[in-house]
Amino acid sequence: MSSGTFVDRIDPFAKRSLKKKSKKSQGSSRYRNSQDVELQQLPPLKVDCSSLEQEELFIRKLRQCCVSFDFMDPLSDLKGKEIKRAALNDLSAYITHGRGVLTENVYPEIIKMISVNLFRTLPPSENPDFDPEEDDPTLEASWPHLQLVYEVFLRFLESADFQATFGKKVIDQKFVLQLLELFDSEDPRERDFLKTVLHRIYGKFLGLRAFIRKQINNIFLRFIYETEHFNGVGELLEILGSIINGFALPLKAEHKQFLVKVLLPLHKVKVLSLYHAQLAYCVVQFLEKDASLTEPVVRGLLKFWPKTCSQKEVMFLGEIEEILDVIEPPQFVKIQEPLFRQIAKCVSSPHFQVAERALYFWNNEYAMSLIEDNNAVIMPIMFPALYRISKEHWNQTIVALVYNVLKTFMEMNSKLFDELTASYKAERQKEKRREREREELWKRLNELEISSRAPNKDQNLLTNQSAGGLIQDANSLGAGGAQLNPNQLSSPTATSTSSSSPSSANSTGNNNNSTASGIGTAQPPGSSGAGSALSAAASQQNASAVDAATALNK
Repeated sequence: MSSGTFVDRIDPFAKRSLKKKSKKSQGSSRYRNSQDVELQQLPPLKVDCSSLEQEELFIRKLRQCCVSFDFMDPLSDLKGKEIKRAALNDLSAYITHGRGVLTENVYPEIIKMISVNLFRTLPPSENPDFDPEEDDPTLEASWPHLQLVYEVFLRFLESADFQATFGKKVIDQKFVLQLLELFDSEDPRERDFLKTVLHRIYGKFLGLRAFIRKQINNIFLRFIYETEHFNGVGELLEILGSIINGFALPLKAEHKQFLVKVLLPLHKVKVLSLYHAQLAYCVVQFLEKDASLTEPVVRGLLKFWPKTCSQKEVMFLGEIEEILDVIEPPQFVKIQEPLFRQIAKCVSSPHFQVAERALYFWNNEYAMSLIEDNNAVIMPIMFPALYRISKEHWNQTIVALVYNVLKTFMEMNSKLFDELTASYKAERQKEKRREREREELWKRLNELEISSRAPNKDQNLLTNQSAGGLIQDANSLGAGGAQLNPNQLSSPTATSTSSSSPSSANSTGNNNNSTASGIGTAQPPGSSGAGSALSAAASQQNASAVDAATALNK
């Protein structure tokens, strides 16, 4: 192997084909060995036969269904696959229509068959950059058998003969934990079955309820703070929605903590769109149970409000409107100020969908009644943003919606509307005047800086009087700090130099003319006083300019 070949093989910039790989199904990681005995067709189960014979045949079929097949090769062992498929269908029908078929002896056999077929290590995603919103999920290759196993499991749990006293011996915490791990499957068909199965287990086994909630809690916390990847978040939230709906009042501290510590932080995950509908439903269910939770929930949403993702902002606004539909007026008063400050920011968003979604709040009748009852607080918060948008926003649809909102405000409280309009216009005039004065001052500061850098003969043209006037202008623009003193431009050295004899000044001028640049050369003793004065004056002017700029910025 040549060195060139070796380098080419590890070259990270090597050209690669852009052709998309064909989508494959995932296969299970465990199959029966070729040495195993081939399945034999068993007689069908019959309801009218003796129970002892049927129980024995029932158990034989359950054990027969514990054999797994390789579905990655569609042509392998077709006979065995068909025998297992027929056996699973027979089991499902027998459990559904039979009476007294679920004896104590078959419980462990059923759970063993279910565990062997369902519980497996899920393979990693074939696409490390998998985007659930854009990419198709990888489907389970062995689904033709898995689906039938799930149906048998559901018929078993929903059977009229099912007894929880027998079931709790085989459906324990370990079983539930393995079941929850399967929610990370990429196949949405499997997650849908798991959702129904877990809900049935939660309803049948009271002793497992707290454990199930705790493990779901752990899955969410790991998803939020560690992995940010779990395929079954939406399905688990859907289960929780029905669980929350059945909570007894008053709510336990454990449930309130779950809302604040788990459900609210779920809003900050970047894949929120995959489960937001279910999450919002859970939050609203809590508020319908206990209205006092409204303030911490709304403040929590404002805490996690997205700053750069417009799609998430639209979802947050939709959830806020759902909360407003169930909020009590006393609770609304507590959160109206921070809430409408955020809504004002959303209305001002350059992204038209965000602004549009925020303005649609005024189409909600109940929200409008709350706004009308508290217009004295809400109108001053919203008015500046609405008035500015009506003049400046690029999207005409948004401008039209804003005009409708302003019209509503005017009809709601015309006196306050007129006061806000006059106040806003006056404030705008003040801002424009301050801006003009600021620009003029900066212009004069720039001129002063240019003059201070000029040759000495030009510096003589700058007087303390003009510099002092500039500093007074800076002080008049509202510097909050120390005021500048025009007398700082004078110094004892400069004063004594200015009162020296004409002969000294003449000698200074002659010496300046006799040098090429007048800077950086030795000067006669008679000229040192004037040079020091000019240098001091220039330094004072520069310092005054800096101080003026600092005062302006303050």
